[in-house]
Amino acid sequence: MSLDASDANHHSGCLPLRRLFKLKPQRVPKSFTKQADSSRICDQTRKASRDDDITDLTSRVFYDTCCDFGSSEFNTSACQWEAPPVYSDLPSPSDSICGAIRHTIETVLDTLDSSLRLLSLQIHSHPELMFEEIFAHNLLSDYMESHGFSVTRHYLGLKTAWKAEYTHGKGGRTLGINSEMDALPEIGHACGHNLIAISGVGVALAIKSALETHNVPGTVVLLGTPAEEGGGGKIILLERGAYKGMDACLMCHPSPGPELSSFVVSSLAMQSIDAEFFGQSAHAGNAPWEGANALDAAFLSYSSVSVLRQQIKPDHRINGVINGSERAVNVIPDYAKMRWYVRAPTRDQLTQLTERVSACFEGAALATSCRLKITKNTPYYDLRQNSILASAFSHAICQESGVNVGQYPSGASTDFGNVSYVLPSLHPAFAIPTRPNGGNHSPAFADSARTTEAHKACMITTKALACTGFRVLQDNEFFMRVREVFEASM
Repeated sequence: MSLDASDANHHSGCLPLRRLFKLKPQRVPKSFTKQADSSRICDQTRKASRDDDITDLTSRVFYDTCCDFGSSEFNTSACQWEAPPVYSDLPSPSDSICGAIRHTIETVLDTLDSSLRLLSLQIHSHPELMFEEIFAHNLLSDYMESHGFSVTRHYLGLKTAWKAEYTHGKGGRTLGINSEMDALPEIGHACGHNLIAISGVGVALAIKSALETHNVPGTVVLLGTPAEEGGGGKIILLERGAYKGMDACLMCHPSPGPELSSFVVSSLAMQSIDAEFFGQSAHAGNAPWEGANALDAAFLSYSSVSVLRQQIKPDHRINGVINGSERAVNVIPDYAKMRWYVRAPTRDQLTQLTERVSACFEGAALATSCRLKITKNTPYYDLRQNSILASAFSHAICQESGVNVGQYPSGASTDFGNVSYVLPSLHPAFAIPTRPNGGNHSPAFADSARTTEAHKACMITTKALACTGFRVLQDNEFFMRVREVFEASM
């Protein structure tokens, strides 16, 4: 994919999600932020529901601050929170791993807590942009190797990708996990990828210990995935076979929200487009009729898209900019470039909307006698959460920690969406405390991502993800349900 770093702070306005998707508001008890009350809400819910070099890649990628899993649905102060719909497909209490396995997972993660916290702070203090995550690559690769994993550095031709793999016994299934590492220009780890990195590490190490302790055959593969913030690192790895052989894949993402809350969110598919117009320069005062104005074509395109917005669905998004120029005023511009993001709820809807947007560019080129070049970059697909994995995760985190798991649509996009089209996937979000209006991709969120409270929330989620992932490897009936739901969704 490709956006400029200067676009990193570009945000689009959107309707409140309850108006957008017609969700009914739910009241939250005043004591929602207390663990006891969260546990009570959770109990009520259960009862109610029963081979290229990196230099070649950086020339075709750009910054797209696409993974903001915050929502206009709520203010970041808990007192203004409007609760999302509670996840409706929770399994019965017996539909979970046994207490001995859970104890193993939690004990390992409690033991590793301080070292994982240190990893998080080190990554946070050394923010690195997409495809430049050298410090994080080395730090995490060394850590996984020191804990008995077989590590492949610079995986599949990406200099900051890595793979850590561990197998116990013979046969068994393979679980994939992702650790993101990249930061944002100027504002550092304002999307909390330092937390995503250590969560992936924690899940992998906890499952390794559980496989050994309880003698369950299986393989766990942790991928260090670079360049989520616009470079589509997971898409490149997917194309090169990194996810081949995995039976399921898990990861998580921090977001704003009240204490002890988690979300299984959807996302929008996204297509980025570069539109370039080539005209003819001429003296603007002496012979303007000899020119073909490329800047006029760009502005006409912008106006056409603005008109198109009246006829698109309310959950679709189109946003674009005209690149800056220092050309002289008295010269007819012979070149102009625009950059656009087109988003829709599904891959198929995205394709249709992209065609309509492209027609706006074609019409503007025809009207101004300019030549048009359209470059469509690698799309991010919508995130397809596996409902069986989501239910197991919801039960695990709710049962042990009193965390209430909700679901709502998100305007964000992620390259993990492409992975979710290939194999059963889960990508829950978890809340960390932050200031009002301090959601993802803000300096306030960068500050929040290094706090003790954020680390605690991350570890709660990590334990639940590890329990969920272990069931994929251990429980044949559970995995069959996971696979059946995935195949039915295709």
